[in-house]
Amino acid sequence: MNLLNARPMKTGISRRNVLKIGAAATALPLLGSRAFAQKATVKAAFVMIGTPDDNGWNYGHDTGRLYMLDQLGADKVETTVVTNVAEGPDSERVFRELAQQGHDIIFGTSFGFGDYMLKVAPQFPDVKFEWATGYATASNLSIYNAKFHEGRAVIGTIAGMMSKSGIGAYIGSFPVPEVFMGANAFHLAARKQNPNFVTKVVYVDSWYDPPKEADAARALLDQGVDVITQHTDGPAALQVLEEAIKQGKDVIGGFGQGADMSAFAPEAHLTAIIDNWGPYYTKAVKSVLDGTWAEGGFWGGIVDGEVVIGPYNAKIPADVVAAADAVKDGIVAGTYHPFAGPVVDTNGNVQAAEGDIIDDGEFWAAEAWYAEGMEA
Repeated sequence: MNLLNARPMKTGISRRNVLKIGAAATALPLLGSRAFAQKATVKAAFVMIGTPDDNGWNYGHDTGRLYMLDQLGADKVETTVVTNVAEGPDSERVFRELAQQGHDIIFGTSFGFGDYMLKVAPQFPDVKFEWATGYATASNLSIYNAKFHEGRAVIGTIAGMMSKSGIGAYIGSFPVPEVFMGANAFHLAARKQNPNFVTKVVYVDSWYDPPKEADAARALLDQGVDVITQHTDGPAALQVLEEAIKQGKDVIGGFGQGADMSAFAPEAHLTAIIDNWGPYYTKAVKSVLDGTWAEGGFWGGIVDGEVVIGPYNAKIPADVVAAADAVKDGIVAGTYHPFAGPVVDTNGNVQAAEGDIIDDGEFWAAEAWYAEGMEA
């Protein structure tokens, strides 16, 4: 097993339903990885923490599954979707049952599935497992991720330029690397535009809990926040912002997570970080068909097309759009990095000196910290 930046994980609680779908970025290979035989057809399974109708994280993965089916054809691939699987011991049973049912490749689309995938995978050496946002691989288990924090730098730029109060907020699910990386990238980008910008970070201890997300958004608005982004799966916070705007409150808006959520909050939705999993799912499943699947890891970002910035709301001024695009283009060109120094944390520690850059992988492995000006 290859262990990459191991981190503790938190778990959520949810119900589980199974839905059969009847429509029958290449990972980086590791030295010594085993070979698999070619296949005429593939059975692929997708295990989700929620349901595709969350219009966010799970929707993005299911959209990627449908893209893969379209690209490879129903005569080549049959998919199974298992929804509402809790990040806990029950997921172990789900992965084992899918392997026993003859699935050739199984995608676990949430961080908290990892321990259970790592336990089940060795028991089914001919089945390929793929762990989204994971940190460890095995001979038949690969990991894949997206550099969501790059998108956070783009929307942080917008927030820093448009906020009137100079106070933004980041509604997080759990304090895992993906989330605190995103929060810091958002805040640091906003501070480049407004050196006094404050970001309030709150956690709702769930990837998808609309009432909690809405309550958090209302409480933050009461604290002077006028722009909110969320690292949770649904549009509840945006809907609270939409309501506030309609009531004439001095609110700027917020940002979609995982998908374009503008239909739920057309005035409040400024843009979105869209997860584009389709090309990766296509390559992974095709590699099973070809017999070229190999243990490895893939971490794609804006340059790979895995992180996409959605359309900008027409109310965003032209100079703000230009600044956001400059950040996006700089990330693609390699001239802008979300964690370029100087970076000082809330305890006064220098995390990156002038001229230094905190590598993405280094940040992923680090203990949680927050940049100066963040309230977490």
